[in-house]
Amino acid sequence: MPRPRAAMRKIREALRLCLAEGLSPRQAGIATGLPRTTVRRYVERAAEVGLGWPLPPDLDDRALEERLYGRAAPPPSEQRPMPDWPLVHRELRRKSVTLALTWAEYRAGCPDGFGYTWFTQHYRAWAGRLDVVLRQDHRAGEKLFLDFAGQTIPIVDALTGEVWQAQLFVAVLGASNYTYAEATVSQAELCWTAAHVNAFEFMVGAPAILVPDNLKAGVTRPHRYEPDLNAAYAELAAHYGCAIIPARPYKPRDKAKVETGVLIAERWILAALRNRTFFSLAEANRAIRERVAWLNNRPFKKLEGSRASLFAELDRPALRPLPPVPYEYATWKRATVSIDYHVEYERHYYSVPYALVGERADVRASARTIEVFVRGRRVASHLRSSVVGRHTTESAHMPESHRRHLEWTPGRLVAWGEQTGPATGALVAAILRSRPHPEQGFRSCLGIFRLGRRHGPVRIEAACARALAVGALSYRSIDSILRAGLDRAPLPEPAPVRATRDHPNVRGPGYYE
Repeated sequence: MPRPRAAMRKIREALRLCLAEGLSPRQAGIATGLPRTTVRRYVERAAEVGLGWPLPPDLDDRALEERLYGRAAPPPSEQRPMPDWPLVHRELRRKSVTLALTWAEYRAGCPDGFGYTWFTQHYRAWAGRLDVVLRQDHRAGEKLFLDFAGQTIPIVDALTGEVWQAQLFVAVLGASNYTYAEATVSQAELCWTAAHVNAFEFMVGAPAILVPDNLKAGVTRPHRYEPDLNAAYAELAAHYGCAIIPARPYKPRDKAKVETGVLIAERWILAALRNRTFFSLAEANRAIRERVAWLNNRPFKKLEGSRASLFAELDRPALRPLPPVPYEYATWKRATVSIDYHVEYERHYYSVPYALVGERADVRASARTIEVFVRGRRVASHLRSSVVGRHTTESAHMPESHRRHLEWTPGRLVAWGEQTGPATGALVAAILRSRPHPEQGFRSCLGIFRLGRRHGPVRIEAACARALAVGALSYRSIDSILRAGLDRAPLPEPAPVRATRDHPNVRGPGYYE
């Protein structure tokens, strides 16, 4: 490949200084910024080929280079055809394909073809003239770049006429630029993960690496080297066998692919739909799908084919197969196993094996199930319940004897309550009797004991007496009585029993039993 013009100017200047001005190679090297040995080699080579100063006027840079370094490679011909650079460019995006391999394949089809150095230099020059979007080096099926567009989509409520703004999710494959876009309600975690699942279904496969921006739904704490990933997002990646490598903060080159994809989506999708009015998210997504199909089939300007053809050729065969069941969104919560061997999620209590009392657990909640993990091992799974204040208990999680588990027995709780007063002991016994399993009342009893430490035995005894009088058998009732100061008020008198006269036409209460 010919040397740059700047390099040839330095060669001419070095020859002038040595041949015409009589400077030494060392002095000419300092003046031109060239090594001393290189200048000496230029002077010696000029003497060998009979060049002096001034150089012949018709000796241009290319001719001078040929005189000093021998003849350049001849131009392409039938015996030495020009390589198919677009084909080489596509092949380099395949996994493990290198320039050396593509050159070897070129020489296999053309034994008298150009050498490896010429091949690599001319390919890089050709690739340097491509658009920035196509110049990046991305392997087939390797990376999927993801982000939300800055522009939104107005959705009109058909009933009220109110307008709300839907978000545009964009995903772009690195090798083929194959694009997926979808309107979502918001940028929340649920919408973010659901859009990923839809993108994988659209592409009929999953990439090796996900490259998201540092939004909260994907990255809880951005960091240049060790970002903290959202638990649900990490679970989604594990479900599809992907790795997550977020773009580094303040490094736009890391996400140049999706930045360009977002820009293209805004121009060719949102701008094209700007004059249409959508009355639902589903209606907007139908229109977006049509524009996405048009965009992916739109021919490239400087390469053959389109996003769709490159996807079919490169990315589609390299994507990982999808699992049989799509990922189901779930949230995570930390909880401690209480002494009644239950964990709480949204005010419902789910059992775990009783030996795990006091352990820290991770609760995974999906739309249908509640799963409990301790030290990374799943220890319980239940159907999700929306009933507040109730228990979901599996018999296998119970101890062999409820009355001997860790010394927390109904008898001990009642005795503890009686130390405060008879009303407290009676309330504890009534709470334990009201539950299907006495252990399900342990939590309420412990809460009442904690209230006693806060308010004192006199007030807690009075509050328990009032709770027994009105039939309020719960911790919340005692807490409410104490907060309102009703423990200091006189107990309500029992309702008087109305006397009835004996009469053959009067039905007594026994009639209805």
